[in-house]
Amino acid sequence: MTLTIAPSGQACGARVTGVDLTKPLDARTVAAIRAAWLDHHVLSFPDQRLSAEDLERFTGYFGGFGDDPFIRPIPGHDHIIAVRRRADETAPLFAENWHSDWSFQERPPAGTCLYGITIPPVGGNTEFSNQHAALDAMPAELRARVEGLQAIHSARNGYAPSGMYGANDQGRSMDIRSDDEALKTQLHPFVRAHPETGRLGLFGCAGYIIGFDGLDDSEGLSLLYELIQWQGREEFRYSHVWEPDMLVMWDNRSVLHRATGGYDGHDRLLHRTTIAAWDGV
Repeated sequence: MTLTIAPSGQACGARVTGVDLTKPLDARTVAAIRAAWLDHHVLSFPDQRLSAEDLERFTGYFGGFGDDPFIRPIPGHDHIIAVRRRADETAPLFAENWHSDWSFQERPPAGTCLYGITIPPVGGNTEFSNQHAALDAMPAELRARVEGLQAIHSARNGYAPSGMYGANDQGRSMDIRSDDEALKTQLHPFVRAHPETGRLGLFGCAGYIIGFDGLDDSEGLSLLYELIQWQGREEFRYSHVWEPDMLVMWDNRSVLHRATGGYDGHDRLLHRTTIAAWDGV
């Protein structure tokens, strides 16, 4: 099969055709997809009628399954979670703030796959922000302030019992399980080299980052606010428009992402898998 890769024309992202993901892929095709993924950071594959088993098989080509804490998997598939919202749901939108998936883990995942099953006719774009571009364009004074900093990552603001998705979160169709495990913290360099390409970029943002090692709360939070304004600037973004039967995979080491609304009155369902951290094999 011959892949056709059409760049989005925005700060990242490309559309991939010429491949049938319902069938096993040979090593050459997997290598070509990985190369495009590393180059464009976000890939979309339209017109793919995937079963749960197809989604699991595709994920496995790129490093196996990462650990998805706090969200119960779908029945019979321990590595697939449902990103679901009912037409009449009034709970705050899930994942509407910029983030890199599970960056609070000791070994954060390399990537995420998200497959569109029920897609509303309006709204619901997923926005991505290229963090290599964000670092490359960063003013010298701000870059000097962040180089060498270790960011403190934690899931507490989202998944602790007192967090956004904790005990007071009512009427949500997603099966989220808050836990005191979310209170733990993990350090990661804020400016770091991509483990496969070596390209420098920013890793994580306010939300899962709750401060910086060596900075007091006041200084750290002020810097985080300044950074999030920079990291999500329009010139670093790609806004992805969903279609039914579309698979999207993104590189959590290169981009931030966030959900958007605008589809009240419509059901929405996507299935998600997580690609484990890269071991260089």
